[in-house]
Amino acid sequence: MLLAFDQYLAERRLQFDAVVIGGAALNLLGVVSRFTKDCDILHPEIPNEIAEASRGFAIEIRAKGGTLQDNWLNNGPSSLASHLLPRWEERLQTVFTGTAIHLRCLGREDLLCAKLFALCDRGIDLGDCLALAPNINELENVVPWLERQDANPD
Repeated sequence: MLLAFDQYLAERRLQFDAVVIGGAALNLLGVVSRFTKDCDILHPEIPNEIAEASRGFAIEIRAKGGTLQDNWLNNGPSSLASHLLPRWEERLQTVFTGTAIHLRCLGREDLLCAKLFALCDRGIDLGDCLALAPNINELENVVPWLERQDANPD
């Protein structure tokens, strides 16, 4: 789908450079191989012309029998950026480079923070957390950050 959207943007002479998180990032990293209904963009705010293009792309996909929703490309988790570990921007890694799209994702520790926080928040991310296979040192490093984000003892 990402390759098709890359071509769609290229045909319209649009460029998109962003930080992707969530299931889409894990798929691009090869950590998981599963369906995800959307592509969560942490940063920057999706420009209007890209948002409009993503909706147009979704309409074309549905016309061909697909099920892509209009808001498949979204900034849903963007508020997380202000809560991540300091200097997270310095740890970004490229996960996709196309003709029109360049996507980076969080570094491993930051991605683990985001996924564990999502697990605490909505409880559906256990599979992704397990797929990341954190070691004890990584968990020990992440727990203090996680406790500050979510004071719920559970």
